[in-house]
Amino acid sequence: MALRAVLWDLDDTLFDYDGSDRTGVLRHLRAEGLLAAYGGEEAAVARWREVMETEFARFLAGERGFREHRRARARSFLDAPLSDAEADAWFGRYLAHYEAAWRLFPDAVPALEALAPLVRQVVLSNASTANQERKLTVLGIRAHFEAVLCADVLGHAKPAPEAFRGACAALGLPPADVLYVGDRLDVDGLGARDAGLVPVWLDRAGSEEQPPSGVHRIRGLAELPELVRRVIGFGAPSTIR
Repeated sequence: MALRAVLWDLDDTLFDYDGSDRTGVLRHLRAEGLLAAYGGEEAAVARWREVMETEFARFLAGERGFREHRRARARSFLDAPLSDAEADAWFGRYLAHYEAAWRLFPDAVPALEALAPLVRQVVLSNASTANQERKLTVLGIRAHFEAVLCADVLGHAKPAPEAFRGACAALGLPPADVLYVGDRLDVDGLGARDAGLVPVWLDRAGSEEQPPSGVHRIRGLAELPELVRRVIGFGAPSTIR
């Protein structure tokens, strides 16, 4: 095996999306005077996440554009027939709180720096290219990546094999020479495995579930460079290009 590249998931792998989103939406709902109307923090966050999952799935299916899915999230969460301008303004106020809470996981930059001499690094995400490019720039890690490949450009979303293979084709590499790391076993681990890549499941929560055959599991990104060298590289860093 000649491991030549690492494809990275971004949200909840390098970037603490869940933490940033939770902080942002709670600040937003407090500022809007809406928190009590949704039954308090936990109920409000659960409702917010439910709406997000539903509308983001429609975006991934090509039923809505990225901006339209945000408008739909505002309308659905508020259960109100907002105009486009009203939906944009409401969601924009949430975004201000959310972006103020953006943060990387503490192990993200050390892992990126440790892998830099060993492999090419690229982001593969289901979000929009413009959104992820901006996020990486604001977070200060865009320079670590050769490219940012997203579903809106690739034409396919994870876990479809075409998403992973399209990213490999963009790199000019066969899937077997590419490792993919992401936080979701179903979308990232199994999707990458079934597309022929080397799959790594980032299990930060410490699940008791055993990883399926062929899927490597790590509990944090500090484990990834050694996995690349020892397990994937068969103990010989010189085999990694």
